[in-house]
Amino acid sequence: MTVSLIDLSTYLPGAPVPAEHYAQYAESDELRDNLMFRAPKFRHHVAQDETAVDMVERAAAGLLDRRGPDALADVDVLITHTQMPDMPFYGGGGAMAHRLGMSPSWVIDLHNGGCAAFVLGMKMAAALLESGQGRSALIAVAQNAAGQIFDQPTVRRKAQAAVPGDGAAVGLLTVSDESPILDVECRTYGEYAGEMTIAVDPPRKWWQPGTGEGCIGFTESKITKVLARGNRQVPEVVYAVCDRIGLKPRDIDLLVTNQPNRAFLRNWRDALELPAERHRDTFDECGNLFAAGIPVNLERAITDGQVKKGDVVMMAAFAHAGDFAGAAAVRWGGR
Repeated sequence: MTVSLIDLSTYLPGAPVPAEHYAQYAESDELRDNLMFRAPKFRHHVAQDETAVDMVERAAAGLLDRRGPDALADVDVLITHTQMPDMPFYGGGGAMAHRLGMSPSWVIDLHNGGCAAFVLGMKMAAALLESGQGRSALIAVAQNAAGQIFDQPTVRRKAQAAVPGDGAAVGLLTVSDESPILDVECRTYGEYAGEMTIAVDPPRKWWQPGTGEGCIGFTESKITKVLARGNRQVPEVVYAVCDRIGLKPRDIDLLVTNQPNRAFLRNWRDALELPAERHRDTFDECGNLFAAGIPVNLERAITDGQVKKGDVVMMAAFAHAGDFAGAAAVRWGGR
């Protein structure tokens, strides 16, 4: 049984926010010159009252325009990932299903996939469909931390604040050979779990009341470790997939990764011997889109004709401080 990724649709909220927005608030920061935080020219921010469910609904609009208003009515599996769930006690899958007119047998909210959640969702969806649990699946991801966490009054003064951007995407998978998933590799590095932390001054648990605003707890030491892990893990999972499908990495038609910063993007394509024109990114337009990065970039490559029918697309990413990584290859069948 073959499972295909047959379509994607994406959404970027609001007008582009320029780097100058952060420059006006910037303060002295010991991490200001770290290559991890060299800011993109633009990014997008979720609106103040915009929910993750809203974002996914807007992301799905393009797919419904192409395939008809009832295109998702019979989807059997819904897999979702939200950077910041609208409610801490449960994910948004149920509300997303309702908003999109779906009644799936499976609704699964993922958290551990992080920036590689779209790849993890593909692996899970394919496994369910291959085992006879349905004929179609929708993966929905929403990155909504940039305009909420990173634009808080005290956080936006930090170097880390200017890098993230917000966006959402959906991907439709079916049991067919239309645009087959050739292979997926997912790896968990549990020894690094928990190394990404929330820093609050004065210290408190994230749910406790207090005056300090939370941000990511970066230090020079942590950044050095994350850079080393990310530089290693993404090429490793790509090589694993390439070995199994009989393709040399330098022969990949299009590489689509998450995009934490320019250094990772350059190092990954160098490790895989790929020219820049075969590695799609929107870093300077959208910043670090976390889990939405892969589908947003792939959808743009499809729309502008960069990826053509028959091309092998390799998607790859690592998550958090390096506790998860994944890669997936698809032979694109055209939209």
